[in-house]
Amino acid sequence: MSPSAVSTTDTNCNVVIFGQTGHGKSSLVNLIAKTQMAQTSRDSLGCTAEPRKYVVLIESETLKVKLHDTPGLGEGSEGVVPDKEAREALKKLLRSLRDDVHLLVYCVRGVRATRALYPNYDFIRSVVKETVPIVIVATGLEDKEPEMEQWWTDNEQSVSDLGMTFAGHACVTALTVDRYSGDRFIQRHHQSYSAVCRLIEQCRLPGEIQPQRQKTIVIFGETGAGKSSLVNLMAEKDVAYTSADMQRCTLRWQEHVISFSGDSYTVFDTVGLEEPQLGIKEYLETVENAYQLIKHLDKQGGIDLLLFCVRAGRVTATLQSNYRLFHEFLCEKKVPIVLAITNLEREERMEDWWVRNGSTFKRYQIEVAGHACITAANRSDGRHKDLYEQSRTTMRKIVQEFTADGQKNAWIGGDNLFVSLTRKLKGLVSGEGPAVKRKDLVDYFTKRLGLSREVAKQLADMIKQDDRAAT
Repeated sequence: MSPSAVSTTDTNCNVVIFGQTGHGKSSLVNLIAKTQMAQTSRDSLGCTAEPRKYVVLIESETLKVKLHDTPGLGEGSEGVVPDKEAREALKKLLRSLRDDVHLLVYCVRGVRATRALYPNYDFIRSVVKETVPIVIVATGLEDKEPEMEQWWTDNEQSVSDLGMTFAGHACVTALTVDRYSGDRFIQRHHQSYSAVCRLIEQCRLPGEIQPQRQKTIVIFGETGAGKSSLVNLMAEKDVAYTSADMQRCTLRWQEHVISFSGDSYTVFDTVGLEEPQLGIKEYLETVENAYQLIKHLDKQGGIDLLLFCVRAGRVTATLQSNYRLFHEFLCEKKVPIVLAITNLEREERMEDWWVRNGSTFKRYQIEVAGHACITAANRSDGRHKDLYEQSRTTMRKIVQEFTADGQKNAWIGGDNLFVSLTRKLKGLVSGEGPAVKRKDLVDYFTKRLGLSREVAKQLADMIKQDDRAAT
């Protein structure tokens, strides 16, 4: 349905866009509408002389939105709409809508956040109830490196220090795609459209504003594979502790919140699993930690993505066992899993490693939804720095692809995941029938997961005990 064909009779979401003159408000309307509905200009004078409304059907195709484009604030006395008149027009519009304002969008040009942003924010807050959410949209970021989201990373603290609080944000380009546009700009234009639509859907009234459920990612793999470094790579800052020695940096699991390209993720950096050098007690603790983590995430709303971090090298029994424990048993093959292969900075082209070795994973029955060949080591020399930035882009892209809205719902486990696991094992080991014997569990763990017999016995005892407690 084209935006012009949408009826205004059943539109119940009023979005008011305001901001300084020349900061891209009308261009933002056109970005959301996916067509040139609002007049724009590159001239020195403003082109929106009075509030105008446009009804559009946004990305989800379920929400009709009435966009109110307003005269730019801050224009001089000789402008089309001097600042005083623009403020009066905006105030009149807001009062006419009364309690039907569902979202305020503060459109700002993507430069360094300064005190100049505050007066417009303060003006709106003096007119509209505190319960009406305000979001900020930074425009003009088509050339921002490495990603448009970097603007928010650079300016979030300054915005807070200036006394401004926003329910959400989007970093975008609102320029029009034309026949001269390159692939990178087109990609950023699509990202911008999606980011603004999500912002409207998630932050608007009516009703209580529900916080956005951050997408949940679990990173797992052996110690030394680069899991913590992978978190820092995606976050573009040091949020996870890393170590160059073989001592485990992550003793249980660590929770990190990172954001990029308009999305927010909660990343769980887990302890290295099933390492030959661990003793039986330590090994069982890692299995128990894995169970507790999945149980914890079950209560939090589920898991969106498993990132299996693997250091480039041979496919070992330990690697295969890690895969099966997380993907096959704890998450029942219901969560997409992506391989992140690290330590590839010596490759002429990092993807070449997968060309040579990808089939090996299939022979070991390690099936994945996608893969990324990267380096997670942050060093400053020229070529390595380029590879590191390339790796960040690769990881962010694959995470976005496999956690995209509508791609796959977050997996939510059962009430007792060890009991669920036990029942699954019963079916695999002895079919539908009486309770599985401890010996059968031990045999299954040694043959299927490659555990030592002593470790398998203790794990079987732990599961049997948990199963008895639940029955």
